[in-house]
Amino acid sequence: MTQPFELPHFYMPYPARLNPHLDEARAHSTAWAREMGMLEGSGIWDQADLEAHDYGLLCAYTHPDCDGPALSLITDWYVWVFFFDDHFLDMYKRTQDRAAGKAHLDRLPLFMPLDPATPVPEPRNPVEAGLKDLWARTVPSMSVDWRRRFSVATEHLLNESMWELSNINEGRIANPVEYIEMRRKVGGAPWSAGLVEYATAEVPAAVAGSRPLRVLMETFADAVHLRNDLFSYQREVEDEGENSNGVLVLETFFGCTTQQAADTVNDILTSRLHQFEHTALTEVPAVALENGLTPAETAAIAAYTKGLQDWQSGGHEWHLRSSRYMNQGARRTSPWQLPSGPGTSAAHIGALLASAAQERLRAYSHVPYQKVGPSILPEFHMPFPLGLSPHLDAARRNLRTWCDQVGILHEGVWDEDKLRAYDLALCSAGLDPDATPEALDLSAQWLAFGTYGDDYYPLVYGHRRDLAAARLTTARLSACMPVEGEPALVPGNAMERSLIDLWARTTAEMTAEQRRTLKAAVDAMTESWVWELSNQVQNRVPDPVDYLEMRRSTFGSDLTLSLCRMGHGPAIPPEVYRSGPVRSLENAAIDYACLLNDIFSYQKEIEYEGEIHNAILVVQNFFGIDYPTALGVVHDLTTQRMQQFEHVVAHELPVLYDDFELSQEARKAMDGYVLDLQNWLAGILNWHRSVDRYKDAWLSRRSHGFLPDRMPARPVLALG
Repeated sequence: MTQPFELPHFYMPYPARLNPHLDEARAHSTAWAREMGMLEGSGIWDQADLEAHDYGLLCAYTHPDCDGPALSLITDWYVWVFFFDDHFLDMYKRTQDRAAGKAHLDRLPLFMPLDPATPVPEPRNPVEAGLKDLWARTVPSMSVDWRRRFSVATEHLLNESMWELSNINEGRIANPVEYIEMRRKVGGAPWSAGLVEYATAEVPAAVAGSRPLRVLMETFADAVHLRNDLFSYQREVEDEGENSNGVLVLETFFGCTTQQAADTVNDILTSRLHQFEHTALTEVPAVALENGLTPAETAAIAAYTKGLQDWQSGGHEWHLRSSRYMNQGARRTSPWQLPSGPGTSAAHIGALLASAAQERLRAYSHVPYQKVGPSILPEFHMPFPLGLSPHLDAARRNLRTWCDQVGILHEGVWDEDKLRAYDLALCSAGLDPDATPEALDLSAQWLAFGTYGDDYYPLVYGHRRDLAAARLTTARLSACMPVEGEPALVPGNAMERSLIDLWARTTAEMTAEQRRTLKAAVDAMTESWVWELSNQVQNRVPDPVDYLEMRRSTFGSDLTLSLCRMGHGPAIPPEVYRSGPVRSLENAAIDYACLLNDIFSYQKEIEYEGEIHNAILVVQNFFGIDYPTALGVVHDLTTQRMQQFEHVVAHELPVLYDDFELSQEARKAMDGYVLDLQNWLAGILNWHRSVDRYKDAWLSRRSHGFLPDRMPARPVLALG
């Protein structure tokens, strides 16, 4: 069969190494698969299929340093997960039997109890039998924290198969942002990262949820999945009718040829590997230091990072050799692994290094403060009507008084003219048109706190290139939010005074768990400001995937969602909020608002602030295109995200309600939550269109520097 495109030249500077216990793992996994009922008689595989796929070779390449028993156990896990995938395809995807597929998936978590002593059901099929056996053999040597994380990754891997099935049912191809996000879960790389921990060392619980460790896992996942999409396009798209393939997603989204889409997927793959390396070398050492990890814990992270690196090179080598994939014409050796000796061309090596440097330096070569002129504003898709609170005028007056009281107007960053130009009460009046006067005031003041902090960090700390002070300020802000009666911090500046006041009034009637959730949302926002500063100091334009995900935090999206959710009380079960469709709904709304903001603020950020965190600039830099072309890509993405929001409301939420057997009260509460998000979207668009903050005439008069008559003093840094 003719291949649909020529495989690109992959970036893979690390040589693959083979575990010496390969034959042992092959023999063990074959016997184990037969014992679990996965071979002859299963209707899915026979021994010839298993031998052709050669999962033992995959695991020997991806885990080159573990001992024989560990390699055999890991190989059994991969046999199980690939059998699950083929079994689900044959039983439920081909038959389009969604109800039976859900019933099958619902039972599988029962076989992964955190306490190994918990009884589990009797297996009804090879998938259940394999999971029961593997869980019992794996978890005794791992901590409860690892068990929890790995079971969640496994459930995501299983449950998001329903997302793929729903997309096939509708003949729908995901947009690129949604695709990369969901592909991580259904593709299984986070799950693979858990097995890397088993083979190398557990990540310390204190940092397992930190941004650097999360980015390591996510960049690892994206690279694994995008590489798999390139090798499996022919089998998945042409043979199986899959819609969940990155090459297909990009050729559909951009209207380009399959070859162009494949080359673009490879560009994104390379960028994600560069991001992995950047994070491992710059952010991971810092997080170990900041959290006071012991030498043994730091060594565990280093071993885990190396294990992820080994997986990349080993997985690539396996794709080149496995009969499961399209690999004709693929280069068997990487030009990064040139032979030594007199025949080696110095010119070849030089050209290779120059090419690599050009790709890496692209992210660091932006010239700030370029004149770009007024932002070009396209027509935005907005299907929801705008409502405005009748208490708007009073909220404006009250916000002015509050900002004066907490000191926001007295530190050299904002004055009354800026506050008027930003008109944050107008934003709140659109976000929550039915709010009481007190709730509207609180909402406007939260917006003022977030917007002021977002302005303050780059001006005060970016101007001084003072990351240490920014980190200490972020730690002090976190200490302004006591969860269980901790002693109050004595405020040292306007941000701290405003946050202490907002926290006390917002959380007065909350439980400790609700306060903890809200605090985490505020922490995510303030910590993302430090991430932006780090990039600013390096003059590093992030890649599109990393940017879009961090943009949700810098925009304060978790904070907004937390406040929205709390208005609906316990009627909506937490597992509904955690479900794929609700997260997809929320992320679509958040991305629309963030990208909308970037379109309006392009001139403000690029020309007047020297900013590098703007989706249009990120797209320009990544694809090497001009402003109007990049604007077209970002604007199209806003439309896609709004259409995704509408799609989830119309098609996925009704199924979700039935799947969770929600009561009428819960369904009504969810409908109210959706309405809140719709108001949020309409209100944000109206605010951007109305305020002076983004308009050329106001920007040319005021720009975004310090107030002319004063410069902020160096903040108080002590945490005591």
